[in-house]
Amino acid sequence: MPRQLGDLEDAVMTRVWQWNRPVTVREVLEDLQRERSIAYTTVMTVMDNLHQKGWVRREVDGRAYRYTAVSTRAAYSAALMNEAWSHSDNPAAALVAFFGMMSAEQREALQDAMRIVLPGLHGALGLPPDEAADEAPHEVVDEPTDEPAGEAADEAGPEAGR
Repeated sequence: MPRQLGDLEDAVMTRVWQWNRPVTVREVLEDLQRERSIAYTTVMTVMDNLHQKGWVRREVDGRAYRYTAVSTRAAYSAALMNEAWSHSDNPAAALVAFFGMMSAEQREALQDAMRIVLPGLHGALGLPPDEAADEAPHEVVDEPTDEPAGEAADEAGPEAGR
């Protein structure tokens, strides 16, 4: 089970995931230097550590390596959520609390995910396909708030839910 990436590891992996192509230490360094002062050897060490931990694979390209992500950020996030959930002494309560923290955008993403997953669950649950649809949640209802519709999501900004 993966542990959470450190700040610099996450900054490097964010670029590898976003660019979605083989990258060099130099490319990552130049992009990171837009935000902070950092040495080539530091980035090289972090990328080597990520390789040793199995987060990236690398191929020789001349005198350098090109690094590629082994899995997606979504898979990484899912693994972290699963790890946190598996350590709960009350998984159902943990899920209820987690769902309660979700923004409207996150609840919509959950609904989309459930529409994808539920058709395959009927077999795992031992239900015929038509009964599985009856067991599925049909709608996630927003909790009432004192705020006018849309204000909470607007205040959260574009980075909410990431």
